[in-house]
Amino acid sequence: MSELSYDVLVVDGAERHGDLTMPDGSPIVSSPCACTLILGASEAVLCDPPFTNSQIAEVGDWIADSGRRLSAIYATHGHGDHWFGAAALIDRFPGAVAYATEGTMDLMAVHLAARDQFWDSQFPGQIPETPIVFEVVPEAGIDLEGHPLIPIEVGHSDTVDTTVLHVPSIGLVVAGDVVYNGVHQMLLETGDGGFDTWLAAIDAVEALEPRAVVAGHKNRDLPDDPRILDETRDYLHVTRALIERQVTPMAFYEAVINRFPDRLNPGPVWYGGLGLLGDTDIRQPGDHSS
Repeated sequence: MSELSYDVLVVDGAERHGDLTMPDGSPIVSSPCACTLILGASEAVLCDPPFTNSQIAEVGDWIADSGRRLSAIYATHGHGDHWFGAAALIDRFPGAVAYATEGTMDLMAVHLAARDQFWDSQFPGQIPETPIVFEVVPEAGIDLEGHPLIPIEVGHSDTVDTTVLHVPSIGLVVAGDVVYNGVHQMLLETGDGGFDTWLAAIDAVEALEPRAVVAGHKNRDLPDDPRILDETRDYLHVTRALIERQVTPMAFYEAVINRFPDRLNPGPVWYGGLGLLGDTDIRQPGDHSS
């Protein structure tokens, strides 16, 4: 049985359209997305396909260049930027099967229903047709040339019903949005105890004793070092303290940017502050926290 390996491609974020802009009037941009390809000798499994046409084309070329047959796709959670590209990639790589958990598929349905109002209004003309082509992942996980890739349900992190994909044979955890690596975190869905559940999800990843952790949103120049578990925790502790103090959205934004100056993409800091501390109703599809 051949040894597995993995590769990561980070695709750039896309510019958001609409009335909401950054404090200086510049456009908000979606976070860079990390797509992980778990590689066997002749086959590969893709984790978290991206969502815009240009991102999907880039990932498709990357898969083709790997020289492996794409056998499966896995989505760690139901946010559209981590699964909308699945159908287009299956069209390009026939025979690949898309898998997710039931909880992820439930949130997929919510985001699909919100496409017109939420996704297409912000990213007009950039997203292909996005039917839910997923099926429930087998109880034993996904087999890649005799190696199990095991979905682990970890609960609410930056959204509901999140999972990670564990590859025990190489000590890898593809962590989706449970962990961020050098990118500002999306906090809009942390109401009603969301910080506590997110911290518990990080603990669940740490309990797997990974040797490498791939974050769903990462700075491509940073390694997949497990220390990002502690870095994600620290970010949550700092931002929760600011929210509990009920600072203004601008004070929140400035404090977080000053505390984490090297993190990419400050957009989520600004709209997170507006949604959690201001009077602006900014919600992700399916988010009923307050």
